[in-house]
Amino acid sequence: MSFGDPNNPYGPPQGQQPGYPPQAPQAPQGQPGYGYPQGQPPQQPGYGYPQGQPAYPGFPGGNQMPVEMPGLMKTARVLLFILAGFQLLFGIIAGVAIGAAQDVSNGVGSGDATDTLAGLGFLIAALMVALGALSIFLGVKFKNGGSGIRITTIVYASLMIIGGLVNTINGGGGSGTFGGLISLAIAGIILGSMVNSAATTWFNRPRY
Repeated sequence: MSFGDPNNPYGPPQGQQPGYPPQAPQAPQGQPGYGYPQGQPPQQPGYGYPQGQPAYPGFPGGNQMPVEMPGLMKTARVLLFILAGFQLLFGIIAGVAIGAAQDVSNGVGSGDATDTLAGLGFLIAALMVALGALSIFLGVKFKNGGSGIRITTIVYASLMIIGGLVNTINGGGGSGTFGGLISLAIAGIILGSMVNSAATTWFNRPRY
């Protein structure tokens, strides 16, 4: 009995060479075969934000988490520290000067009016020191603070603008006018840096 016999029922079909294992069927040309495309495994769905969708609009490279404070925020922060220095310096100098003047007036006799003016001066000096401390606090909180720090800074800068306008109008062209103009300039820059989209995105960013 021979496998080459065409009448052998146990032999391989005609036109097919004997051997094992039989060849796997090939996919027709022009149609995708089984498995992955050549050299390209299937793409796994990524985690996080979809491709092409910015995670934090308003920042360069919108698909990246903002890790650096925007330039306007840095400018406002520096101005707050500078303003705090002037406020603390003015408050301390005013308090020392008022205290010295009150000691002199007590030596020559003082009245109720003098004591009232001295008390008002001490109150203003204490207010300037408190504002200086607030400026430092806000500047420090720019790094990790939330929307509450932004709102507080907006209110603070608005009140500074009002005070600067009052000093400019009542200064009579002297030092009060000059100080009022400086306050207006600093407060205007701080307020402008707090009401733009970059500030909103920075202070509302997620924190871990």
